[in-house]
Amino acid sequence: MLTLYVARHGETEWNAEKRMQGRLDSKLTEKGKRDAMLLGERLKGTRFEQIISSPSGRALETVELVRGGRSIPVTTDERLFEIHLGSWQGKTDAEIKGLYPAQFHSYWNLPELYENQGGESFHEVKQRISEFIGDLEKRVPSGNVLVITHGVVIKALYLICRNSRINEIWNPPFIHGTSLTVVNVAEGRRELLLEGCVEHCRHP
Repeated sequence: MLTLYVARHGETEWNAEKRMQGRLDSKLTEKGKRDAMLLGERLKGTRFEQIISSPSGRALETVELVRGGRSIPVTTDERLFEIHLGSWQGKTDAEIKGLYPAQFHSYWNLPELYENQGGESFHEVKQRISEFIGDLEKRVPSGNVLVITHGVVIKALYLICRNSRINEIWNPPFIHGTSLTVVNVAEGRRELLLEGCVEHCRHP
């Protein structure tokens, strides 16, 4: 059986500013770095076949902190990128709400209707993460794989595991920085074992 350990990247400067990143990037905050190292401590007893990361700088920075001194092979996959937010990227929530009020409302309240010219829909994110998992299951049928990705991607993963519709994408839990989700993948089934856990971040 294949078991995926899926974590969001650590908190970034733009996360702290409530600024949408999408495919743009910003550095991890000190909290983000500390939480990533704590996640590494939490997972140090788990043997991983490989780590697969979003190509975003914030994800790769998180990978290095989580991996620490371990010699685990790391690859990237573009299907793990965060949702492309088009012209929203780099703007704060307040700026987006002012410039694109109807679109912003759809994003948070009617996600199945959300569209962003130059960006992606939630349907498209769900499709690419579904393809990623299907391909990975064929290549690595058993063992543990660590996946470092983004909040909306993890939310889409939950929809797949629960066989839920897009309008449920914002259902709990909230995906905090370095939160850990564990999924068993076998014969086309995707079973959630742990959801958005940040127990490691509570360490002193």
